[in-house]
This record gives sequence, structure tokens and C-alpha cells, in this order.
Amino acid sequence: MSTLNLDRNDIQHACVQYILDSVIQALVQNPERRFIYVEIALFWRWWNEQSDDTRNTVKELVNDGQLFLNPLKLGRLEFISGGWCMNDEATTHYNSIIDQHSLGVEFLRDQFGECARPKIGWQIDPFGHSREVASLFAQMGFDGLFFARLDYQDDEQRNNTKTREMVWKGSDHLGRQSWLFTSVLSNFYDPPDSFCFDEFCSDQPIMDDERLHDYNVPERVQAFIDAAHDQ
Repeated sequence: MSTLNLDRNDIQHACVQYILDSVIQALVQNPERRFIYVEIALFWRWWNEQSDDTRNTVKELVNDGQLFLNPLKLGRLEFISGGWCMNDEATTHYNSIIDQHSLGVEFLRDQFGECARPKIGWQIDPFGHSREVASLFAQMGFDGLFFARLDYQDDEQRNNTKTREMVWKGSDHLGRQSWLFTSVLSNFYDPPDSFCFDEFCSDQPIMDDERLHDYNVPERVQAFIDAAHDQ
């Protein structure tokens, strides 16, 4: 269970530190790669265990592309939402939401500077969503919000009417100050069908050696394009 202090690892096992270890290495190996990261509480725990060399590498990845020559380009390691956790929206008081986001963003500013300021909200796991949260995110300066969980009837209707993207008007009183571009993920937060490469999945891997009898790059590329069109 992903609680704030991760005290229920007996329910849901997670090893976020290994994700960060492998992601940093992968970003260094290929400058074309990018990665987004959300919950600062977990990153903070990992950060406290890293050497100065690793910290400097991460800072370079966060700042990559943020030079004055191109201020609109984002770093290859981008923090989004920036809260200490991905807060619930149904039962939390707005003071708590603001406080936990302030805590996370303060850490990012102290460690990486202004270039690490989150610009996107990422609420893919809370059960239910609130216009007040959309309003708060807009007032925090976010450019957009993505979420995943919604009622199956709403999901079906949005698919049929092509309204998975919208401008969420968070507050009648605040007007445009509370408006926020919002997008609903089309496949929850799972990978497209046949593209799950987790150790618990059995989907066909991408075989890119043309000498092998099961070389399948053209088929897998077309399958990925089809999945993108379906979304």
C-alpha cells in the first residue's frame, strides 16, 4: 500500500529506489530519453542515500535543456505535480493539499533551482476527482492535469464523444484563473495491449536482430502505431 510513510509494505511490495537507479543510468546512456517523476517523498528517501557524483548527474539531467538559450525546453528528468505524495481528492482539506505540495516543491527548489518547478499535475491513482483540486493546480501555475481513474460510464461516453481532453473550469468565482487543460488517460495507467514488459507479463518482446528467425520489428512498430491511433 503506497501510504505517505510506506508503512504497509506487507500489502503492496514496491522498490522505487531500483526504478530510480535504472532510470538515471538509462538517461545518461541515451540523450534522446526523457522521464517524468511525481512523488517527492520517495525521491527524497532515494536522494538522501546518493553520492555527490550521482547527485550532480541528476542535477545535470534536471537542468538539461533549461539554459537561457532555450528556456522553453524541459529537462530530460522532469518532476511533475511535485507534491510530497499524490494526494487524495475526495477527503482531503485544501490546507493539507497546499501544505504537502509546498513541502515537495520547496525540496525541488532547494536542490535543483527554479528549473525543477513542476508544470503539470499528475493524479493517476486517486479514486475520484474534485474541481477544487483542478482549481488549486491552476492557481499553482500548472499548465495541465492528467488523471486516469473515472467512472466506466463517463469513460465510455468520453470515448464515444472524443472528449477525453477538456478545459476544466475549477471555480465560478475565480473564472479563467482556475481554468486548467485536463486530459484523461485512455488506458488507465497500463501499457498498450501486448506492450507490457514487466517481469510479471508474458507479452512478446521486441526482437531487433534481423539474423533471428523471430525478428519482429516491423510487426511491433505497426502494432504500436495502431495502439496510438486507438487512443
